Amino acid sequence: MLSRKNKLLALKLLSLFSVVRGYNILMIALAQYLASIYILGHELPLRKVVFDLNLFLIVLASALVIAAGYIINNFYDAEKDLINKPRKSMLDRLVSQRFKLSAYFMLNFMSVFAASYVSFRAVLFFSAYIFGIWFYSHKLKKVPFLGNLVSAVLAISPFFVVFVYYKNFETVIFVHAVFLFLLILVREMIKDLENISGDLAQNYRTIPIIYGERFSKYLIVCLLLLTLLPSWLLISKFDVGKMNYYFMGCMILLPVFLILLLQSRSKAHYVWLHNILKLTIIVGVFSILLIDVDLVINRIL
Repeated sequence: MLSRKNKLLALKLLSLFSVVRGYNILMIALAQYLASIYILGHELPLRKVVFDLNLFLIVLASALVIAAGYIINNFYDAEKDLINKPRKSMLDRLVSQRFKLSAYFMLNFMSVFAASYVSFRAVLFFSAYIFGIWFYSHKLKKVPFLGNLVSAVLAISPFFVVFVYYKNFETVIFVHAVFLFLLILVREMIKDLENISGDLAQNYRTIPIIYGERFSKYLIVCLLLLTLLPSWLLISKFDVGKMNYYFMGCMILLPVFLILLLQSRSKAHYVWLHNILKLTIIVGVFSILLIDVDLVINRIL
């Protein structure tokens, strides 16, 4: 049997894991490695990519900054989350705000320290990334559409730094990036619909609050229709191997998603839509392996 002290410690660790969204960080790190192996550094031997110390430090620095970003975002959104996510907020509050701030500064320091082993440019990038996340959480989040746009840019930044590291400027990579960016932007706008109650209580000026839910839905429809363009390009104009089945699936799913969106009326509906997009992105991460199935088999065996 665990003692009361050990149970409290376990709950606090679970709370901290909840605050930094450890599962999201693990998924991003995996996505960075898969993109490096099968897209960005596909011409390099597997061993050279997997055991590249600089790549490991870049992925580590990204994970530390993202974890710190979740902490500072949680710090500023504490009151809003009490309304939007009451159960999660109860768990998050097991860790004090003071401890969260201490962890925030420590994680950022560790990320810059890790980046310093790669290059001075890496230090500049991660320093700017840290500032960008803080500025977004403190100011830009409350600015309609610009906040969503910046959030999506920050979300794909970990892939940008790996892209720059490998200096792979193939057009197909840009099209992949546009597809991912648009999906993440749509997800951010769905979250605004999902969090209307808390945003209203905290005087956030989001698109659904200023212009209404209907206008917000029409804007999301436009973004989803734009998402079909890179999907079509990746299927018809570029060689993405069997990953084209993923993009075909997206072209079928997105119109269905549009219908569900236009029929949605409650927070529960928006949560479902948010989870569908999250699952779509996660499936996309693992679908990278389908770009060259023979390469996957050869590299595993």
